[in-house]
Amino acid sequence: MLRRRIRLFGPLFLAFILAFTACTNDETGSTQEPTSLLDTVKARGTLNCGVNNSVPGFGIVDPQGAYSGFDIEFCKVVAAAVLGDATKVTYKALTAEQRFTSLQSREIDVLIRNTTWTATRDGNEGAGFVTTTFYDGQGMMVRANSRFDSIEDMGGATICVLRGTTTELNLESQFSQRDINYRPLSFASVDEIRPAFTAGRCQGWTSDKSQLAGIRSSWPAGEGGSGALRILDETLSKEPLGPVVRDGDTDWFDAVRWAVLATILAEELAITTANVDQLRTNPPNSEIRRLLGALITPPSPTASPTGTAPTATPAPFAPGLGFPDDWAYQIIKQVGNYAEIYNRTVGPSTPLGLTRGVNALWTNGGLLYAPPYR
Repeated sequence: MLRRRIRLFGPLFLAFILAFTACTNDETGSTQEPTSLLDTVKARGTLNCGVNNSVPGFGIVDPQGAYSGFDIEFCKVVAAAVLGDATKVTYKALTAEQRFTSLQSREIDVLIRNTTWTATRDGNEGAGFVTTTFYDGQGMMVRANSRFDSIEDMGGATICVLRGTTTELNLESQFSQRDINYRPLSFASVDEIRPAFTAGRCQGWTSDKSQLAGIRSSWPAGEGGSGALRILDETLSKEPLGPVVRDGDTDWFDAVRWAVLATILAEELAITTANVDQLRTNPPNSEIRRLLGALITPPSPTASPTGTAPTATPAPFAPGLGFPDDWAYQIIKQVGNYAEIYNRTVGPSTPLGLTRGVNALWTNGGLLYAPPYR
């Protein structure tokens, strides 16, 4: 009888042991889930942000080592949301070829470096594109005194292009479709393309139009300044640019996404650095109250059989994103809303002189649209 019971229950016992083993860590026996990067960044007290350091308006570093630009501002946005301090950022300058390797090797927490969202990068790079911060398109820059007025005029030209980018693929695709002969000359960085273009080794320079505008805006006066260059009218591609995180960590993905979305929501709700304190103290509506972490009084609880009801305690809106209650307030107070970020880095009054265009709010005919914060 004992042997029969062993035969009956032995397989069940073995299955139990295998299931228990599968739920534990091979080395430590711990059943805890891996810590989210959100918790890691909080514990570390600083955000490691992968950026560009050679594109005026988007990511540039001055001789004193200070970073500035549109993408840099969004590094600060994430730090303000997660850490409550927009200055708690360690910037890591990366070339186009280095960026995904650095992300996967965990040298950086987030990549905010004029990087285009594509299906291949979503699928093959182990990368998650959070949301688009800048809708762009590829263009072509030439010398102002050149004979080129359109792409069709560029037969036989040599084109400078960054290696390891979607720009290379778009260049080949567009010129092949139009049956235009050309010679690509690829480089690892903008700093390598600049002297090649200056020396006349290439007659055209192709990149995102925003990047070309930044390069033109800082062209040396000794070489003719910005007036020495022209950006052709044609747009060769769609280039949605935005922050990138590693796949597999939904808490961190959500944190970075909502940090960005808060800047768009703030613009929609007309919340600025200048008025955010006033609006948090006296919010005029429930949307602003929720976003800024102002206290919300819940509905009165149902009275008990004795005729008394417990007091409803005011509390901030809590969507479960893992942020402090005042996270959006800190973003707006320390960095600003989307319009403020755009206007001071790449907008009409900057050397780049970029109008909002498709980067306007959806209410103004643009593509910027944030889900409701409720």
